[in-house]
Amino acid sequence: MALSSRLTSRADQCGGRPCVRGMRILVSDVLDPFAAGITPDDILAEMPDLEPDDLRACLSYAARRACHTVLVTA
Repeated sequence: MALSSRLTSRADQCGGRPCVRGMRILVSDVLDPFAAGITPDDILAEMPDLEPDDLRACLSYAARRACHTVLVTA
């Protein structure tokens, strides 16, 4: 399974925000603990429905979003 296919966005679920494998676990629910310095093992222990590839998919999503070019005009 490709990492990108582990993330879903549906208008009728969580307001269309990206979730992990159709569950109501938002990508941001996974990224926030990473940003707070929580280890992957601790995140997986805290959210037992997640798998290691789900964490990688969320990080990959964040990396792609960070590289998204936005043109700013003055």
